Amino acid sequence: MPGILLIIGTAALAFITTNIDDILLIMLFFAGVNAVFRKRHIIVGQYLGFGAIMIISLLGFAGALILPESIIGLLGIIPIGMGVVMLFRKDDDEDADEEAEEVAHAQPTTGLLASLISTHTLRVAGITLANGADNVSVYVPLFASQTPQEVALTIAVFGVGVGALCYAAYRLVRYPKIAKLIDRYGERLVPYVFILLGVYILLESLMG
Repeated sequence: MPGILLIIGTAALAFITTNIDDILLIMLFFAGVNAVFRKRHIIVGQYLGFGAIMIISLLGFAGALILPESIIGLLGIIPIGMGVVMLFRKDDDEDADEEAEEVAHAQPTTGLLASLISTHTLRVAGITLANGADNVSVYVPLFASQTPQEVALTIAVFGVGVGALCYAAYRLVRYPKIAKLIDRYGERLVPYVFILLGVYILLESLMG
C-alpha cells in the first residue's frame, strides 16, 4: 500500500507541476463558452491533446525495455535540467493565450457528434499538445523508471487529473483573483518541483 500511495502521489505531483500553467488557457476557453461553443469541446479537446502527450511519453517506457536500468535513472537529469533552466528563464505564454482566445470565440459546427470531432475540438487538442512539450520531458523519464503496473496507475491518475483540471478552470473563471494568485506564485514553485521529481527518479534507479 505505501508503494501505491507513493506512485499516486508522484503522479499527482508530476501532473500538477506540468499542467499548472494550462489552467489559465483552459479558463480562457471556458470564458468563451456560449450557445455554439460548448464545454464538451474543451473537455474532449483536453483529453485528446493529453492523450497524444501520453502516447509520445510512453515511448520512454518502450525505451525502458531496451535501455539498462542505470541509463534510465540518468533520465532524471532531464526534469532537473528543466527546473534549473526555468529558474533562470521567464516563460512567455502570450502567443498561446491569444490562440486560446481565438478558439474560444470561434464558431463551431452544430450537432453532438460533429461538435465532438469539430475543428474547434481539434484545435483545443492541438493547443494542449503544443503546450505539453515540458510535460513530455518530465513524463518520459518518469515512465521509463516505472513498471507496467506503475505506468498504468500513473496514467489513471493523469486521466483523473485532466478532469479535475477542467473542473477547476471552469470554477476559477468566476474567481479571477484566485487565478491571478496561481499565475503569480504557482510558476515560482514549478522549477523546484521539477528538480525534486528528477532527484526522485535518480534515487529510484539507484535504490532499485
